[in-house]
Amino acid sequence: MTVAHPWVRDAAGPSLILPDGCLDVIVRPDGQVVVAGPDAVAREAEGDGRFRGVRFSHGVGALVLGVPAEELVGRTVPLDDVVGRVPDAGSWLRRRLADLPDDGPWAQVVFDASARGVPVAAIADEVGLSARTLQRRCRARFGYGPQHLHRVLRLQRALTRRREGISWADTAAAVGYVDQQHLSREARALTGRAPTALG
Repeated sequence: MTVAHPWVRDAAGPSLILPDGCLDVIVRPDGQVVVAGPDAVAREAEGDGRFRGVRFSHGVGALVLGVPAEELVGRTVPLDDVVGRVPDAGSWLRRRLADLPDDGPWAQVVFDASARGVPVAAIADEVGLSARTLQRRCRARFGYGPQHLHRVLRLQRALTRRREGISWADTAAAVGYVDQQHLSREARALTGRAPTALG
């Protein structure tokens, strides 16, 4: 399973960053290395030029950094402020990825099941955790609890289907919204925009 996804983005002005349950380490055009914590809701990213980064999914970013993800939600901070002085961020990240602590597969199961739309109660049963323990662990690894992670990944799933040409009504039904209006309310709550402005 790939949990570290390198990316490059050429930006010209602000862009809307949608929540996706992930954490990024980013090299800005000026060379500064920052951590972009998981987003609970969409936010505007400023800046022009080429941004390079690594997106950590499945709650791995918190393990790599050694910091609870809930401390970074909605924040962008210098990497050095999070982990101390790092002369070569790329080498440091590779070493950290190669030597991650192992606390079992529960986070992978939670992320993958949420991405498929499995109800939170069923996920808790699958990983054998109480609702309270699952909430605490999810906040540490993903930045927010399992219900919010479920909402974020459901919206991501809806936008993917819409980009494949499926109608909004069919998309809403397929990914677990009550109806198209429910999808619209959730999109506005998580992004501040109507679904038609997103995909």
